[in-house]
Amino acid sequence: MKAAPTKKPLIRFAVVESDPLRLAGFRALFDSEPDFELISYSSPDIVAQQNIDLVLLGNYHGQNLFDVLVCLKAPRPHLRIIVTGSGMDEQTILKAIAAGAKGYVDAAASPADFVQAIRIVSRGSVWVPRRVLSMFIERISNSPRRIFPTDQVAFTDRETQVLKMLVEGRSNKEIGTPLGIGERTVKAHVAKLMRKVGVENRVALTVHAITHSLVSLH
Repeated sequence: MKAAPTKKPLIRFAVVESDPLRLAGFRALFDSEPDFELISYSSPDIVAQQNIDLVLLGNYHGQNLFDVLVCLKAPRPHLRIIVTGSGMDEQTILKAIAAGAKGYVDAAASPADFVQAIRIVSRGSVWVPRRVLSMFIERISNSPRRIFPTDQVAFTDRETQVLKMLVEGRSNKEIGTPLGIGERTVKAHVAKLMRKVGVENRVALTVHAITHSLVSLH
């Protein structure tokens, strides 16, 4: 007998969108994904819903994007948020990421891009357009704070394990569980890795690890 196929875990998320036509479009798109559970809430309700894994943040009654981000992240700092909008420039996207968003999808993107972005971000990684990633890498390269050459950085075995799983897009909990260490210990390892490499946040550490082939993903 063939084993029954393993069901994917549900990704429960909310869409913050004041345009009823766009909200209807999102519903039609996401209802076709068997592992997606779309829950529509207003911003205050999202904070109270602990079962929501992710928020797709569109237009919210004309409120400033960064004000809404702060309102969502303050009570739930680990809430994953994808920003969507029209024609947002690179500077604003980077500012949104710095403010706690985990991704940006242009309003004109394909349905497949929205689906893929939600899957990637739900796994703990970041989703941004290539032009933004290129700009981010360029900023890291031109940073006045020196990034150390690969051959001058020595990692312990545990740091290498943590870095590899970080690059794979895992959360602190998802890193710590298989290694038998707590989230606080994972944070300490990540902080030490950032100091060794010479970057100031996890996204920069991930980008640097990939561009300098610090870990093998195979």
